[in-house]
Amino acid sequence: MSAKTSRGPVRLAIIGTGGMAHTHARNFLAIRGCTLVAAADIDRARVEKFCAEFGIPAAYTDAGKLLAESGCDAVTIVAPDAAHTPLALQALAAGKHVLCEKPLALNHKDALRMAAAARRSGKVNMVNFSYRNWPALEAVAAVVRSGGIGDVRHVEASYLQSWLSSKVWGDWRTNPGWLWRLSSKHGSRGTLGDIGVHILDFATYPAGPVSSVYCRLKTFPKAPRDRIGPYVLDANDSVVMAVEFANGAVGSIHTTRWSAGHANRLYLKVSGTAGAVEIDSERSTDSYRICSGPDLDKAKWRERKASAVPTVYSRFITAIRTGNAGQPDFARGAEIQKVLDACFKSDSLSRPVRV
Repeated sequence: MSAKTSRGPVRLAIIGTGGMAHTHARNFLAIRGCTLVAAADIDRARVEKFCAEFGIPAAYTDAGKLLAESGCDAVTIVAPDAAHTPLALQALAAGKHVLCEKPLALNHKDALRMAAAARRSGKVNMVNFSYRNWPALEAVAAVVRSGGIGDVRHVEASYLQSWLSSKVWGDWRTNPGWLWRLSSKHGSRGTLGDIGVHILDFATYPAGPVSSVYCRLKTFPKAPRDRIGPYVLDANDSVVMAVEFANGAVGSIHTTRWSAGHANRLYLKVSGTAGAVEIDSERSTDSYRICSGPDLDKAKWRERKASAVPTVYSRFITAIRTGNAGQPDFARGAEIQKVLDACFKSDSLSRPVRV
């Protein structure tokens, strides 16, 4: 269902004002036709500081009051994962367009509830799979879907970080912004829920949906008694998946926070009967490599520049202003959440699970 066209600037509110909210604020402020009118956070000092930094006129500690009083047309939800479902449902019920951080929910059941509510509302609903902002991913998806590498046979994908084995982003042991990601009691679904969700979207957007997964989750010791202050460090920090795709292809997808030398590397290679395409974010995010056609028998790769694409933030505002559906939407978020649930189930059963 298309949303009603918006006239005039889109009045946007931000719910949750932690670290990632700053990225949202900067991106939305740069978009013509978007005005930041309010922000909410349970921490009064934090939301007031955030509003002062970005020139936002109204600060709230209650999201319900923000929705009722701020006059916003849309919200972007940048709260902790466990708050995504109740906040999104509340915003949709209030008639607001919603952009939600990933993962969409804590489980597939809640993600389906959100997708259904969004569909009934007719409002624009999107998930911030931020690597859709990379031109290389859109270009590779187009190549694969057009048959440029033939039928897909094999997929390799990885998302590598190193902040557990280094201080590339500071000392995680002293920073609540990193520690909560290691603690299920603080709402974390671990590396799988935090960045595994990204690499699943990154891989399946070009390669197609997953039909089965065999997943192994691992939580390595990180501190005495696996605890730092109030944070019990029990969330997974490394993930390995053997996957089969609906098109019959097979592949491996893995992610970890222990990969020294890689601050934030995403890699994807999709191989088919008539060639292969590859993205390596440490080399480029606006170009990709391809081996196909006359180069196939020579195992020769060529670099190709990708055309610029609008960011998820700008697509969200454009969708509101034009009345068109935005992508990736809540239905896509629920699709990825289904794979995440299957990964947790597979690990608990120590066997492959159908998705």
